[in-house]
Amino acid sequence: MLVQERSSAQKPSNQNPNPKPKIYLRDTHLPTNRIVETNNLDFSVWVSDNLYKIVSVSLLVVTVAALFFLRNVGDTAALLCFENKARDLEKIEYPRVDWNKITPIADKTSRYASFRSEKWIVVSVSGYPSDSLKKLVKVKGWQVVAIGDSRTPSDWNLKGAIFLSLEEQANLGFRVVDYLPYDSYVRKNVGYLFAIQHGAKKIFDADDRGEVIDGDLGKHFDVELVGESARQEVLLQYSHDNPNRSVVNPYVHFGQRSVWPRGLPLENVGEIGHEEFYTQVFGGKQFIQQGISNGLPDVDSVFYFTRKSGLEPFDIRFDEHAPKVALPQGVMMPVNSFNTMYHSPAFWALMLPASVSRMSSDVLRGYWGQRLLWEVGGYVVVYPPTVHRYDRVEAYPFSEEKDLHVNVGRLIKYLVLWRSNKHRLFEKILDLSYAMAEEGFWTDKDVKLTAAWLQDLLAVGYQQPRLMSLELGRPRANIGHGDQREFIPQKLPSVHLGVEETGTVNYEIGNLIRWRKTFGNIVLIMHCSGPVERTALEWRLLYGRIFRTVVILSEKKDVDLVVQETHLDQAYKYMPKIFDQFSSAEGFLFLQDNTILNYWNILQADKTKLWITNKVPESWSSVLTGDNADWLSQQANMVQKVVSMMPAHFQVNYKETSNNDKNLLLCSSEIFYVPQRFVSDFVELVNLVDNLEIHQKVAIPMFFVSMDSPQNFDPILDTTIYKKKPPTTNSSTLYSAKVPAVHPWSVSTEQEFIKLIRVMAEGDPLLMELV
Repeated sequence: MLVQERSSAQKPSNQNPNPKPKIYLRDTHLPTNRIVETNNLDFSVWVSDNLYKIVSVSLLVVTVAALFFLRNVGDTAALLCFENKARDLEKIEYPRVDWNKITPIADKTSRYASFRSEKWIVVSVSGYPSDSLKKLVKVKGWQVVAIGDSRTPSDWNLKGAIFLSLEEQANLGFRVVDYLPYDSYVRKNVGYLFAIQHGAKKIFDADDRGEVIDGDLGKHFDVELVGESARQEVLLQYSHDNPNRSVVNPYVHFGQRSVWPRGLPLENVGEIGHEEFYTQVFGGKQFIQQGISNGLPDVDSVFYFTRKSGLEPFDIRFDEHAPKVALPQGVMMPVNSFNTMYHSPAFWALMLPASVSRMSSDVLRGYWGQRLLWEVGGYVVVYPPTVHRYDRVEAYPFSEEKDLHVNVGRLIKYLVLWRSNKHRLFEKILDLSYAMAEEGFWTDKDVKLTAAWLQDLLAVGYQQPRLMSLELGRPRANIGHGDQREFIPQKLPSVHLGVEETGTVNYEIGNLIRWRKTFGNIVLIMHCSGPVERTALEWRLLYGRIFRTVVILSEKKDVDLVVQETHLDQAYKYMPKIFDQFSSAEGFLFLQDNTILNYWNILQADKTKLWITNKVPESWSSVLTGDNADWLSQQANMVQKVVSMMPAHFQVNYKETSNNDKNLLLCSSEIFYVPQRFVSDFVELVNLVDNLEIHQKVAIPMFFVSMDSPQNFDPILDTTIYKKKPPTTNSSTLYSAKVPAVHPWSVSTEQEFIKLIRVMAEGDPLLMELV
């Protein structure tokens, strides 16, 4: 997991290039003058004064010596006991909070101590006031509080806004200040507490580049949920009919099915069909209200980089007439921090975590908050366009959201299954934060931040909501025909994505569904020789639409991108682990990143048979080796050793294809398929190889002809375009959309990936929506 990256503000060249950050402490009452006496240098007095230090150092030396001794004398039991105790110290400590002894915190330092307002807008500011922010302070009936960080100019000022500098934030006395980085928008946590302390009942979480459409929040959101001015209405709600669906893309509902929000798992990007039907829910408990943004909506870096055409800014429009839609318990969506309305019963859900990367903080907060919102009977509602955000045409930081793509799918599944036996909401909140730290979604820093946040909420007078009965896990009533509501979203033009929506789209979507149905239980194992930090997510985006999952292997491990380390020449030895991990899969397709798979041309393949390029001469060959010590002869000797240990059925099959001990089968093995019925055979052969250094190009053909006769192989890969070297001029001339696979093709950058997508779109036109 990435930790918050900090970028320093630019400084004049005559200043220290590495200045120490200012550290603001709460006010302390220390004497201003101290008289320092000179210490007596007498040795006995020195020993007396420093006795505790001497004892501490001595104990440390004895401990280290004991540990060294235990290691060398082989007292394993004692050593393990010592190490286990050390590991116990590393465990995350569960915060102890006495909820009945929280001291109130009153604003006694700021000039706004007596100010009160029920409606607040909270923004984070790093530069001088933007034009959008200048308009935001003019929204009638709402008070803006701007939260500064270490990059904010010291002379920041905007009429109509309350500005809190780092120093002013520190003097407010909130516990959370101790856990917040100096240069991050997560300092908005202080702004939320300040607003609640000063009478907030509604908080609009915003940024300084969004303009409220028509300058009226009440026109778009349900600002009032109770009382005479509240809209008493029944809301459209996503159906809970599919128990396996836990996340939705709300942009489809509002007419942009080719766009997805930041925080949507990439494996769900291809789910672009509209709802078969909706249900309904009574309004009044939409405590979190997510607005849609026109212009530059909340999208991730994969979308931003792969669909950006030159320097032209995005100006994406959503259907302003589509009805708002609620999410039932068990279904989630990404929630951001720049266009979201929070009502008082959900103020606890405003906490932005501090230990995760910047572009992940509000998304993780949103999923964490949605799960806990179900505990108080609340729900999230998505609204038609509420703000217009301007695309500043600047680099979008992929590195700051890398851990988001890796963890978010697993997080959603975890949250839906999570349960707590605590009896009060704040105890459940702390329980979940602790559990998420144990699971690695964030660190113990955010467990401590949660404890501080909850105590600060109580200290400023917030009353925690009562728990409601949870619907999850209980049998749900069947949705009758009379309970179903239909809404067919518009399909707004997507010319900004290089795609003209036409009548052929339904045909193309039908193809996608057919491919997914065919390969939806096939695991793609992909070995990347190129830089995975630039291409891993792109490969998952491309092939993840089709296959059950995409497992990435590489020469170098990358924990953040879930890339496993294995050398290509021995990759087959890692495959049994993947077989075991996906034991219910229908089959496993291995693919190197220098070979392109045209999945639309392998639909006719028999998924119960072996596939390999044994009829492609440039890929498969038979070599007669000699008695010398060259590499081929060494490989042949090891093959014969394995063959001699094979059970009879393997040996018979092998010798029917290769009956000469000096004959060595070679296959480049860039692409091959192992069906589930041959998995146990493959694993048995891997075990026979054991520690022998048999190369993948030798091991795979040996395995295949041992498992089955080549005449039984499916011929689907026979027409593969295979060249030893790529064309020297234009690599596009090598590609054909009419064959099952093409080799070689190099993809090591995002630009090369975009080029690949454009040529593959001949066979899958929907791919053009990825570039």
